[in-house]
Amino acid sequence: MSLNKIISSVQLICDAIASVVNIDVTIVDEDRIRLAGTGRYQSSIGEVVNEHSAFSFALRESMGFIIENPGEHQACLDCNCKDRCNEHAEVCCPILLGGKTIGVIGLIAFEASQRQALISNQDNLMSFLTRMADLIATKLKEFESHEALDLMAKELEVVFESIDTGLLACDRTGNVIRVNQKLKRIFHQESILQLKDLFYEKDLSYILKLQGNSKNHYVTFKNGSQGIVDVALIKMQRETKGVLLTIKTLEEVMNTVNDMVLDTPSTGFDQIIGDSAMLLSSKELALKVASSTSTVLILGESGTGKELFARAIHHSSDRKDGPFVAINCAAIPDYLLESELFGYDEGAFTGAKRGGKPGKFQLASGGTLFLDEIGDMPLHLQGKLLRALQEKAIDRLGGATAIPVNVRVIAATHRDLEEKVEEGAFRQDLYYRLNVIPITLPPLRDRKDDLMLTAQHLVSKWCTRLLKPVPRLSDAFRGAILIYDWPGNVRELENAIEYAINVCDGNQLEYWHLPKRIIAKIEPKETFAKQVKQSLIQLTQDQTLPPIHEHEQKEERIVALEIMEKRLIQAALLKFGDSGDGIAQAAQALGISRATLYRKIKAFEDLKE
Repeated sequence: MSLNKIISSVQLICDAIASVVNIDVTIVDEDRIRLAGTGRYQSSIGEVVNEHSAFSFALRESMGFIIENPGEHQACLDCNCKDRCNEHAEVCCPILLGGKTIGVIGLIAFEASQRQALISNQDNLMSFLTRMADLIATKLKEFESHEALDLMAKELEVVFESIDTGLLACDRTGNVIRVNQKLKRIFHQESILQLKDLFYEKDLSYILKLQGNSKNHYVTFKNGSQGIVDVALIKMQRETKGVLLTIKTLEEVMNTVNDMVLDTPSTGFDQIIGDSAMLLSSKELALKVASSTSTVLILGESGTGKELFARAIHHSSDRKDGPFVAINCAAIPDYLLESELFGYDEGAFTGAKRGGKPGKFQLASGGTLFLDEIGDMPLHLQGKLLRALQEKAIDRLGGATAIPVNVRVIAATHRDLEEKVEEGAFRQDLYYRLNVIPITLPPLRDRKDDLMLTAQHLVSKWCTRLLKPVPRLSDAFRGAILIYDWPGNVRELENAIEYAINVCDGNQLEYWHLPKRIIAKIEPKETFAKQVKQSLIQLTQDQTLPPIHEHEQKEERIVALEIMEKRLIQAALLKFGDSGDGIAQAAQALGISRATLYRKIKAFEDLKE
């Protein structure tokens, strides 16, 4: 609280006092700086008053007094000029605000007549000066109140403009009072004067007639865009003076929902386990088309990783920062699938939510929509999907206008779509529209090379999740994994591995740790585990590793590369043994992975030297 803030008002009050009492007046602040003065004090405004003066005494004691005989009063005891003071009398009146002395009003008589006037009218004079001091304090208080209001208004303006949401305030008739820059950018307008410039009559009437706050009101604006509006009433003494609208575009809402709700883990092609030629070919094609906007159709049996491929394509594309939205067309009843895909407007059907609901197409705006099991989509929806793909726009249930969507579609199915087209169960035009870039994923039984690699990865994965140490894989366990056909592909393999990790209570996985349904199918056969074991025993019985048979040396015959490779593997197994650790050391010494070593052992069984 500083009197310096109202220095002009202080000088005016100082002049007013002087004109009434006809005596020189000066006013100092709490730092003894002379802020105002009349007569001989005008020239010293801005100077600091002596710290031993009567003003310092008044500031320190927070009391008013009259000095009738300068030099003799208690306030004059420390003054350096008390022996040569030319004043005839002096009056000091403190200026108080909030219990604190913030200044002093001083009247100084330099003539005997002025002294007589001060002394003869002491009570009235002190009362007058006290009122003047109160007036100065009130002026300062008002100024600081206005200053605080101005600061609050400035802070609110900064908040109003910095919020990354469209804000609009208007009166009860729809006249716009304030709009932030975000809202202007949303509607691409520099000036918005009336609420009716943005809203159709139905929504305008709803907003202006509200008797309470409202949230999540879905609207279609006059410029054709959609958004969500929250309405808060502005009230004073229970009377509504206006409304504050919070406006979010549908895209903003969808992005928020996607960030909070949708499961969109970052998936790259390097996370797809396997190095078989068939899988590598599919990965290469998928990576090549990831940056395209064309529709991709992923074909493959259930459990081959179609969604994993779709996610990898999305996260390798320019849309990776957008949402990845997946929907299983076979898992949702026909009567719900349309609303799930395309959304609905308020009142579209009995039980429809107020404000409507966006569908997966809108949720995926700016990103990728994965339509899993597209072959099971009912025929009556296929035409609407085709239109959405061709026009890049959708019609919500109960909606009157088409809504543009920016979505890349990746579809997947385990069905034979060509066969379904011939049967009349799938539209031919939709098939051609989806089948722009077909990618076929091979079943696990056709890529035995990847089986042990995938199994090892899944064992590590589930041991980490279940907080268990990673066990060894026995020969019988590996054999069971290799000999089973895995009709459920990777999904079935993962379920079997998870089961085995849960039931295993030792440090080695055996084939009987697998689910009983799998054991029942492999036990009647001559299991591959036994073949592997016999092969390892036979290899360890060899004592030497002749580079070439003796008769081959004499004839200088070149040995096939596969035979030489088999002999190297035999030597490595002879040195390190056929245990799990031995296999790992042998693979490391040979410079290959354990999965590759297992694969080659199997391949060498039929190799004749």
